[in-house]
Amino acid sequence: PKVNYVPPPPPEDEDSIFSHYETGINFAKYDEILVEVSGANPPTAVLTFDEAGLCDTLSRNVSRSGYVKPTPVQKYGIPIIMSGRDLMACAQTGSGKTAAFLLPILQKMMADGVAASRFSEVQEPEAIIVAPTRELINQIYLEARKFAYGTCVRPVVVYGGISTGYSIREVLKGCNVLCGTPGRLLDIIGRGKVGLSKVRYLVLDEADRMLDMGFEPAMRRLVASPGMPPKEDRQTLMFSATYPDEIQRLAAEFLKTDYLFLVVGQVGGACTDVEQYVEQVTQFEKREKLVEILQTTGNERTMVFVDTKRKADFIATFLCQEKIPTTSIHGDREQREREQALGDFRTGKCPVLVATSVAARGLDIEHVQHVVNFDLPSSIDEYVHRIGRTGRCGNTGKAVSFFDPNYDTPLARSLVKVLSDAQQEVPSWLEEIAFSACGTYGYNPRGNVFASVDTRKASFAKEVARPTTINEPNVEEDWE
Repeated sequence: PKVNYVPPPPPEDEDSIFSHYETGINFAKYDEILVEVSGANPPTAVLTFDEAGLCDTLSRNVSRSGYVKPTPVQKYGIPIIMSGRDLMACAQTGSGKTAAFLLPILQKMMADGVAASRFSEVQEPEAIIVAPTRELINQIYLEARKFAYGTCVRPVVVYGGISTGYSIREVLKGCNVLCGTPGRLLDIIGRGKVGLSKVRYLVLDEADRMLDMGFEPAMRRLVASPGMPPKEDRQTLMFSATYPDEIQRLAAEFLKTDYLFLVVGQVGGACTDVEQYVEQVTQFEKREKLVEILQTTGNERTMVFVDTKRKADFIATFLCQEKIPTTSIHGDREQREREQALGDFRTGKCPVLVATSVAARGLDIEHVQHVVNFDLPSSIDEYVHRIGRTGRCGNTGKAVSFFDPNYDTPLARSLVKVLSDAQQEVPSWLEEIAFSACGTYGYNPRGNVFASVDTRKASFAKEVARPTTINEPNVEEDWE
């Protein structure tokens, strides 16, 4: 059915534009994280934003955004991008990856004399940024809009669930940086409203998700679209908190041969600022256990992850009946409802948000103190992203996961590894399940399956495998 929904315009007042996530007590610990850059002749990292060589307007916007010093992914990522190199970057959730690619792109665009945005029947953006969910791409757009404030650069966002005509009109007003989900992006390109010949920067956020079986065909269509410069003539940047080896090899097809591989911490590792707890709970005990947890957390913001859209609505309704103000977000809700749910959660009107995987990646919501995995995901990478909704930007958080041995045993070994690598307590019963489980993957007591490995250097004959994160095509994320 035709969608007529037009989202409300973003706020124009400077206080709202530059509102930001407050750093936490562990922000300084970022400097202690091990960083590895593999590839030939990487540029020297910067230690301060002053060393990054940003213009006065960008520097002022960075300061007004509350950025005092760069995080490790920014210290290394900004000079790599400024030097013109392709980049595959892996850094923990909540560590500032968005600014790491937006700031150098905006700086280079303005230094090279970007054309001021103006109305045209065909827009030719210099940068295209792609992400898997509507909420995440809108968040990236708002960040781009913030950093570009006071410049001639005009970012635009396009995604499904809203009026196509509205999206096209916004693009035609002028577009230097085009942010979009895959389906809507390809649709507008296919309608001839966007030309690709001037694209200099292609960014894939949550790159492992953008290159799995759900989205890979769309990404291949994008880079093969008429007018898109070949990879040798554009700069391709990929960011995520998780990178399975098979995705690393696939990603290399989109990058120049001399790309750099940046790893902050461990590939696929969980943020150590999140306290992780795993409790053995059967399917029939989960609802009672969830109510018990939420009654102790009070009005603290809590995200509850479930495995199906129907269950998200069911659990949200159940919690409301238990007098716990709750809302839900999933792929079947209309865009207006999704935005309302996120708004109610952000403001604390509904301190509990029940969500499917559509909210597992990238969302930066302040004051999320708890994550509950009501249902554990099928892959360990999804687990890492889910618990990364808390413990962001140096703040601390807590994640509780319900483990049902009848369903979750295949994840046991990977879960033990993630817990131990993040210096978390591993329950003895979980270790027993992990070592006795037949046919499970992802745990090797003799080695580190999440080692920071550039697949160009790694042997393809692996001693161990890990659970694949290549999901089925019926993705919960938004094709549009």
